[in-house]
Amino acid sequence: MRRAFIRASAALAAIGLSARAAAQAAPAAGKGGRVKVVYQLSEGIDQAVRAMGNLRNHLNGAPGTKIVVVAFGYGIDFLVEGAKDGRGNTFDGPVGALTSAGVEFRVCRNTLTARKIPESSLLMEAKVVPAGVVEIARLQAEEGYAYIKP
Repeated sequence: MRRAFIRASAALAAIGLSARAAAQAAPAAGKGGRVKVVYQLSEGIDQAVRAMGNLRNHLNGAPGTKIVVVAFGYGIDFLVEGAKDGRGNTFDGPVGALTSAGVEFRVCRNTLTARKIPESSLLMEAKVVPAGVVEIARLQAEEGYAYIKP
């Protein structure tokens, strides 16, 4: 009986500590309560097509959201000048419109180097960062961004 009580007490204490730790680790909204989100794109054109819809829907549903798209690996392909989706549409129009709405697009320099893609071939809206995964981690840890991978 006493062991059961001790186990139950320990379990309840662990649950309480876990909940407190989770609450402290949760991403914070930015100044003024502004939600900040980082989207990871790393899988190529099909993922980028889905993400364009997600980004538009996100901004329509929560217009004040600060959104950063970080692309690395094959996820950078849609940000290369002249890239087209499966229907032959280029991405420069949608990327330009999203940039005008406040979305930022960041591209991994490590990927550019490994794939021998010159920075000059990127859409003008794309900003190059040293490493995509490091940028995502930094945004989450230092700036309180929530993470989405469409």
